[in-house]
Amino acid sequence: MTSLRPLGSSDLSVFPLALGGNVFGWSADQDQSFAVLDAYTAAGGNFVDTADVYSAWVPGNSGGESETVIGNWLAARGNREDVVLATKVGALEGVKGLAAKTIKRGVEDSLRRLRTDYIDLYYTHFDDPTVPVEEIVTALDDLVRAGTVRAVAASNISPERLRESLEFAEREGLARYVALQPHYNLVSRGTYEGELQEVASRAGLAAVPYYALASGFLTGKYRPGATVDSVRAESAGGHLGTERGLKVLDALDRVAAAHDAELATVALAWLAAQPTVVAPIASARTVEQLPALVAVAEVELTDAEVAELTAASA
Repeated sequence: MTSLRPLGSSDLSVFPLALGGNVFGWSADQDQSFAVLDAYTAAGGNFVDTADVYSAWVPGNSGGESETVIGNWLAARGNREDVVLATKVGALEGVKGLAAKTIKRGVEDSLRRLRTDYIDLYYTHFDDPTVPVEEIVTALDDLVRAGTVRAVAASNISPERLRESLEFAEREGLARYVALQPHYNLVSRGTYEGELQEVASRAGLAAVPYYALASGFLTGKYRPGATVDSVRAESAGGHLGTERGLKVLDALDRVAAAHDAELATVALAWLAAQPTVVAPIASARTVEQLPALVAVAEVELTDAEVAELTAASA
């Protein structure tokens, strides 16, 4: 049984791979989504990540589709207490931004769709610079005090605003962020490494990186001349045209061969070895895609392998 990891300073403990819910109700219908969720939890997984805006970008969808699927699954399986459930507020049309009243409405809508009376980890999806951090932090603290939310976190936030938020929460004795969800992977390191990572590290925040596999590029299925049938093929394939992308694939091939592992597993293991990272996020449209993801719990890279991948992606 894989040991769970503490999520920052919270009392939550999570599997070292968070299952991304962005595909549920989009490229995975409800039956496929249930199958993936069942297989993930059967493998020991307990950390499911979604957002109110998933998947409003799909023609005919209006947002909330992923939460609805997950809520239906939790109700069907009766396993709510076994799952650490993360969702987000601030990006859905009509519930956009982080004004206190918007956060309050957002959490009520999410709870209804998720068919639960509490959310384990509640993220501000995108920072809203038009709202003072004092208002945002106080609104989130209200949710924690009410028992609606167990812990709060931030995503897509600047180091300055993150620092301000943490300092205000500390000063006023309010619920403070315990986790940070940055865009971070082997071919996209600049948005997190540096000042943002330093703020997170000093504050003891758990990093839960999204786009951990660079929209599928780091699975290794995108190669020169290969055609991949995927809704993300365009964004993933873009890395093929870069020298860095090809160097990373070469290094992943070597390290994966040494571990008899999939490239995706090694890419996630590199992330898991980085300071502050507790659980990368990756999504699976089918049950067949899942084993390579959950295997990150069993694969530990040597210092030399981590260094080789880091150098290739520099």
